[in-house]
Amino acid sequence: MRWILDKSHSEVQFKVKHMLISTISGDFTEFDANALSDNTDFKNAEFELTANVDSINTRNDERDTHLKSDDFFNASDYPVLSFTGGNWVGDTLKGEISIKGVRKSIELAVNFGGVIVDSNGNTRAGFEFSDEINRKDFGLNWSEVTENGGLVVSDNVKSFVNLEFIKQ
Repeated sequence: MRWILDKSHSEVQFKVKHMLISTISGDFTEFDANALSDNTDFKNAEFELTANVDSINTRNDERDTHLKSDDFFNASDYPVLSFTGGNWVGDTLKGEISIKGVRKSIELAVNFGGVIVDSNGNTRAGFEFSDEINRKDFGLNWSEVTENGGLVVSDNVKSFVNLEFIKQ
């Protein structure tokens, strides 16, 4: 059975250290996801997620423009980042992520919220996925060093993806 995304109850977020003293959060406002599963326990399910890089939002226009540039995502040449996965074992989902034309294997931590039937008779399922990647593994190489030798932007980026699906 096919499960489609309820965008109004879903989000794709990330966090990265800034100058090693604080954390900057952002999200992608335009994204889509779906799941294929033969049953409601989602064992052996297949998941797909895409995000429009141009929709990146850190609540700072200058920073967002820089993130869309070739220093980071190069949104004009690589407008979409994606994840596909299908090996969910325990609390881990194995799959592949593609950012800026680089595809790598990844394991996401999974928190399966369960399945319910809402007041309109729709069957819904909720998931929280998280991971941490090294942005330089995907060609997001821009870097500057502060006066005291710390990085302006950490190499490690944490992502948090909360998805609510509706069974079709």
